Amino acid sequence: MQNKLKIINDPVHGFIKIPHEILFDIIEHPYFQRLRRIGQTGLLNLIFPGATHTRFHHALGAMHLMFTALETLKQKGIKISEEEEKGAMLAILMHDIGHGPFSHALESMLMDDWHHENLSLLLMNELNDEFDGQLSMAIEMFQGKYHRKFFNQLISSQLDVDRLDYLKRDSFFTGVSEGNINTQRIISMMNVCEEGELVIDAKGIYSIENFLTARMFMYWQVYYHKTSALAEFLLVKILERAKYLISQGIELPATDNLTYFLYREKSSASDEDIERFTQLDDNDVIQAMKEWQNSDDFVLSYWCKCVIQRNLPKTIISSQSFDQEIIKEKIKNTNEFFGIDNGKELVHEIKRKLVPYNREKQPIFLLQKNGKKTRLHESEDQLLSGLMVNKTTRHILMFPRDISSLDS
Repeated sequence: MQNKLKIINDPVHGFIKIPHEILFDIIEHPYFQRLRRIGQTGLLNLIFPGATHTRFHHALGAMHLMFTALETLKQKGIKISEEEEKGAMLAILMHDIGHGPFSHALESMLMDDWHHENLSLLLMNELNDEFDGQLSMAIEMFQGKYHRKFFNQLISSQLDVDRLDYLKRDSFFTGVSEGNINTQRIISMMNVCEEGELVIDAKGIYSIENFLTARMFMYWQVYYHKTSALAEFLLVKILERAKYLISQGIELPATDNLTYFLYREKSSASDEDIERFTQLDDNDVIQAMKEWQNSDDFVLSYWCKCVIQRNLPKTIISSQSFDQEIIKEKIKNTNEFFGIDNGKELVHEIKRKLVPYNREKQPIFLLQKNGKKTRLHESEDQLLSGLMVNKTTRHILMFPRDISSLDS
């Protein structure tokens, strides 16, 4: 009989144990193996060359941190059954199983706003049928329907093991040390209060503040870096343009599964949609962009060359919205330079906004020694949390690099 209790060597967390056979069965399943071909950070490797890690890496890391968190809680006297442990580990293992190619950027383009969590749930239900109901508790936990709330908070909240893994992992692979959080310290401070909710021992407050600031720096330095935002925007524009051209009767070369989604009309997900979606990965989109560089459509060809040859448009960043006159001038110069009349397709303002800590939605609670709970931003020991509740917005203006010489 095959040994399924494997150990995996992970560059971020070291050795990761697979303590239950069902976890191994899910990891081996084609739905999960597909995550090896889906990048964790889209086109970030155009800016940070090391960022080539995958959703597969991340899901295993998050599962490992879940195991560590549950062990910590057990040591603090919280009763967790083997079934609950399995359920929580399965739920976090599969939390990203519904991610499409290039993740967030293309969700709405390919599956009409079918958010990856909806798709993850659909695929979890399919797997649950295949594994004779062994994933039922995991699905309850994932949806927040399980009676012990802290399991869902470990999967999805402002301080969940998903975030703990992707911050540490993305920091490691991008080389941006500001995101390097101490996951072990944070997990060691986790606790469950009488109401069955996840809390943090009060003495861990600065580890949590450090986590929140690390996340904020990672967003502005990495995920919302002006070139990252630009690359993600280009991907959406490329597929939008391809869908538009196909709707005009123009044929475009692409793999069977990508072609299916480019032709697909808006509707709820059918069995065929799901079947084809699980066959789709980053390679389909990269292959298409390589081919579309030669398209007769100037806009599509131009965008694809930008990405494939990494000759990206120029960007200006501002905390304010850009003046319409500046945008009009960029469009006029684009039309003149390329001898086209649809230059407005190549000039765009992109907006990114971030609230580092949301005090309304699932706030983080600190557990005092006397058993009382305090909201993080209201603690008298907090240094930064009170300042991190405000929204920051950045505006990025993109336009063809070629027109720089024409700009006055």
